[in-house]
Amino acid sequence: MEIPHYLVPMPSVIATAAWSEIGVVSSAFIVTLTTSLVAFTVSLISGVLVAILLSSSRIIERAVYPYVIVLQAMPSVAIAPLIIIWFGVSPTAVVIIATIMAFFPVLTNTLIGLRSTDKNLQELYKLLNASKFQSLVRLRLPAALPYIVTGIKLCGVMAVVGVIVGEYVSGIGSGNAGLGFLIIRFGIRLEVPEMFAAGLACAFLGIIFNFLVSKLSRLLLGKWHESEMTESS
Repeated sequence: MEIPHYLVPMPSVIATAAWSEIGVVSSAFIVTLTTSLVAFTVSLISGVLVAILLSSSRIIERAVYPYVIVLQAMPSVAIAPLIIIWFGVSPTAVVIIATIMAFFPVLTNTLIGLRSTDKNLQELYKLLNASKFQSLVRLRLPAALPYIVTGIKLCGVMAVVGVIVGEYVSGIGSGNAGLGFLIIRFGIRLEVPEMFAAGLACAFLGIIFNFLVSKLSRLLLGKWHESEMTESS
């Protein structure tokens, strides 16, 4: 049975539509890429810092971590409208939505890594009269680095997804239009080939993030961790 062209267009039709809308799609791609990089950076820094704070005290962890879990358990489509109401239809609201989605993987993996530090090495640092800061910088963070990199890989994916969801829900247009808004606009106009072109641009953006995070992983782990050493060999 032949699939109707208005449901799944031919690749040539999609390519033609992408070329005809190259200016709009490329501009939206840059907007989504920039916003994703901001959300990724904020999620990474805040996730690691909060994990360090929680790992420093069991009392703080028990007091704060349940609220983090509740925030993560809430569907993003339920949180996004509230964020837009509070912060308005703006790129800031999109960054906040994406940060909430990408924050949890970094926090969880970093916290697990910090908690998994070898107890014997921690006792050795205590015997050597190392301060908590020295123990954190020279022992616990390096030991947790493979876990942090895992969190970074998930964070990159979730940052892109969060930005597209934020753009889709907020409907930011004009000069701040991202790929999420383009999908809405093309969908309303029933421009299916253009929708596919915007979707492929989203996929390409995810590939770029995956490539960058893989390079970062090899930079951090390639010289000493078995996973990256095996891949590089």
